[in-house]
Amino acid sequence: MMVCPSTAAERAAKAAANAGEPTLEFTDPLPYDAYVRASVLHALQQPLSTDAGEMSFLMISQIMELYFGLTCFELREAQKLLHADAGWEALRPLRRAALHLEGLNAAWRSLRWMTPADFNRFRDQLGEGSGFQSAMYRQLEFRLGLRNASLIRPFRRQTEVYAALVDALHAPSLWDDVIALLARRGFDIPRDLLNRHLGTEHEPHPAVEAAWVEIYRSDTCDNHLRMLGEALTEIAERFGDWRYQHLRAVQRTMGAKAGSGGSAGAAWLQRSMSRVVFPELWSARTFM
Repeated sequence: MMVCPSTAAERAAKAAANAGEPTLEFTDPLPYDAYVRASVLHALQQPLSTDAGEMSFLMISQIMELYFGLTCFELREAQKLLHADAGWEALRPLRRAALHLEGLNAAWRSLRWMTPADFNRFRDQLGEGSGFQSAMYRQLEFRLGLRNASLIRPFRRQTEVYAALVDALHAPSLWDDVIALLARRGFDIPRDLLNRHLGTEHEPHPAVEAAWVEIYRSDTCDNHLRMLGEALTEIAERFGDWRYQHLRAVQRTMGAKAGSGGSAGAAWLQRSMSRVVFPELWSARTFM
């Protein structure tokens, strides 16, 4: 199915011919479905049990997957602009990413009905299926600078997915590109930090912290680096909110039970929350 483009003049002529009413007859497949693929999306929900609550769990999980992908897309766009020294322009996709993360967080509210009894009615049907196995969530973590090479091992038999994760693991994260931008703006960032091996997680560095302290000392309206810091702070906060709500949802529906994917469940999530996104952006606030 393909969407047939139209011009403003054609749209105005169609509205006049319809006397303001919507078009009701189409010779080709509906343009909306051709663009959104709504019929495809609504065919993707295939619950494994007869429990009505599983549909909610399944669809919200799929919605979250779409938000993971959309947020990754925006972060990639921001990185391209940072590479091109287009700091002002990079603010747009970063702000969109923060709003997408708000939508992602809102999805948790649709699952607040689920008690342990509700989840247990279909949980066994999931087998070892777990959100831990989301490749797109791993992509998002890598983009944000949270790297753990061992977490891509479950995807080794999915060759294309695994290759994409390996590439993302060894590519500069958004935070790496921000640090490189600070260096190009004249801040004293050590060369060994700029040239470090990218397959490992970034360790907080006092030079990066000092750069952010200096940036925030100037609050002029044309301080685009300060605005960049605020956009990144918003993303880090919203992502932290998602991790916290994930933990709370697990505690609400499972308590301290073992996770479906073999982890310790809530205890494992709690430990993972100690890894901070954009660490120097937070530690610098102590010295501002």
